[in-house]
Amino acid sequence: MDIKKEIDRICGFIRNYCRQTGFENLVIGLSGGIDSALSAVLAVRAIGAEHVFAYNIPYRNSHPDSAGDACIMAKHLGIGMETIALSPMTDSYFEAYEPEATPLRRGNWMARIRMNVLYDQAAKRHALVLGTGNRTELLVGYYTQFGDAACAFEPIGHLYKTEVWEMAKVLALPEKLIHKTPTADLWAGQSDEAEMGISYPRLDAVLKHLTEPNLYPDPNATEAELTKVRKMIASSEFKRVMPPILERELC
Repeated sequence: MDIKKEIDRICGFIRNYCRQTGFENLVIGLSGGIDSALSAVLAVRAIGAEHVFAYNIPYRNSHPDSAGDACIMAKHLGIGMETIALSPMTDSYFEAYEPEATPLRRGNWMARIRMNVLYDQAAKRHALVLGTGNRTELLVGYYTQFGDAACAFEPIGHLYKTEVWEMAKVLALPEKLIHKTPTADLWAGQSDEAEMGISYPRLDAVLKHLTEPNLYPDPNATEAELTKVRKMIASSEFKRVMPPILERELC
């Protein structure tokens, strides 16, 4: 992939989609991670900083570095960022109705509530919600259905995680964001790679072989890795399709 050409292609995609839909503004959740940082910088290059509105939506247990890194990115881009606390919306529900809920249930809840906030802010600003998902996570289902996957469009949804890092380096994003451990930051100590049980470079190598075998005929992977990733793709297939609808029966 020619990264510089791809940057121009993505910016054109963002610009054209905004024109087609009649929206001048974009809303994005800045988490402090590399995916949202890259999506934000591409949006600013495409339509201008004055049309990009960022939000950081932390929970009380979120790592303090997350908000700080989001702030670093907002300043780097010259865009405003508003912080909206997730804790009151989350704690009021779980304390009243589901005090024994697992961290996973709470994490999925928070991912969905964050998107509720972004969609409401988008309505306020007559804007589209910009997605921040990458190809790696979309293929294996490492996201919350109707949560962080909810958006108007995905500008980096075709980039593997390793390509996200490569593009971030070309665009000279802050080094701290490029080298930090990837995490959804939904509970203390969470990391993407630990939760999935495989590193992003290994995962990308397998995914490239499984989904683009003509380009990547040598998987450079163990049979255990191939089996694991095949299962991840298969078990998350329901997330990548529209809700099934029964065919109309014609009399």
